[in-house]
Amino acid sequence: MHQRFKSLSAVFILVLTVGLLAACGSGNQDRTSAETPKSADASAQAAAADKTETAANGQTSDSASGERTIEYLGKTYTVPAEARRIVITGAMEAMEDAVTLDVHPIGAITYAGKFPEQFASITDNAQSIGEKTEPNFETILSLKPDVILGTTKFPEETAAQLEKIAPTILVSHISSDWQDNLKLMGELTGKQTQAQAAIDQYAADVENAKSEIGSKTEGRTVMAVRVRQGSLYVYPADVFVNAILYGDLGIAVPEIVASAKAQQEISVEQLAEIDPDELFVQFSENENGKAPKALDELESNPIVQQLKAYKDGTLYVNAMNPLSEGGPAWSRDQFLKAAAEKLAR
Repeated sequence: MHQRFKSLSAVFILVLTVGLLAACGSGNQDRTSAETPKSADASAQAAAADKTETAANGQTSDSASGERTIEYLGKTYTVPAEARRIVITGAMEAMEDAVTLDVHPIGAITYAGKFPEQFASITDNAQSIGEKTEPNFETILSLKPDVILGTTKFPEETAAQLEKIAPTILVSHISSDWQDNLKLMGELTGKQTQAQAAIDQYAADVENAKSEIGSKTEGRTVMAVRVRQGSLYVYPADVFVNAILYGDLGIAVPEIVASAKAQQEISVEQLAEIDPDELFVQFSENENGKAPKALDELESNPIVQQLKAYKDGTLYVNAMNPLSEGGPAWSRDQFLKAAAEKLAR
């Protein structure tokens, strides 16, 4: 009997040991299972925090935002679905379009290290990325732009350097492309409706201006010249403010303008031969660094003082902001109002 009792005790101890081992294993398994979701939750929370911080900084990853294509002047561009971080370099047309649509770039053009007053409304949070023709690639890279808006005036090597940083669209400097330029800015920033509204409003303003001017410019020579580095320049009929004077308002094109193929220098003697009845003169200190007194010298020139426009008080200096390009929507609107007021008198 004693032997039997020992056998039963051994069996009982074995069963108890197995049970305890099973219980321990189960406990470890339960603890491991409970910790796995906790770890996943932490990762999710961290990822969410990262995403929130990224969004707060105005940056989105390709996986989060995706990409889209934009058609502009016959070319297709792939850009982020949300182009929040825009850098403008070289393209004054894009700067003016940003003003029209109230778009605030993270990087923009400066003159002598400062943002011109006419762009104050959109450069409140912008950083200088260099002068008009001298982009600072390192600064642009540090801003991590979604899209870079350059200019068609850039040489190929400059455009290639920008393309390495972010998707780059070269904005046309041709006046006749102003609507496409404005629509491009609108499509990039989700302001297509505002862009079209500005285009429609300008068309209406042109008709009103034509009605105000009526036949007052018939038989009269109307010209616009620009002073650059002390010299006088005229432009083709579809460039600068000429597109407004001769294209939109339908004023007769002077022969020297009709024959100009590009920016063309003229002398005061040539200007005297034309002897315009109405003369718009554009002068900017930024474009005359080597000849800061060029405007004063022009107005005091005896030959200029014999012009009909000078004697009749129809020589207009800076009818619009002197840094305005003349072609984009913003400067078109400014010059159209000034021209209508002066030519309708």
